[in-house]
Amino acid sequence: MNRMERDLRPEGLAELEYLDGEYRVVKPGSYVICAVTGMHIPLEALRYWSVDLQEAYATPAAALKRFRETGKTPK
Repeated sequence: MNRMERDLRPEGLAELEYLDGEYRVVKPGSYVICAVTGMHIPLEALRYWSVDLQEAYATPAAALKRFRETGKTPK
């Protein structure tokens, strides 16, 4: 592996601020944890989060489950 092939991202848990349509990295890392399932979500795969709850979700189903639990969507 040469210098151009190395993955230079920091390892470990990242801390993010979830915004509308984007997020801001507060503490660099390679993943966040799904608030519903506990799964590690690589940052490059992160697609679902809540701005109001400041949580990440691994799947649309996990996001919907949390939104229903918190009354953010009709049951």
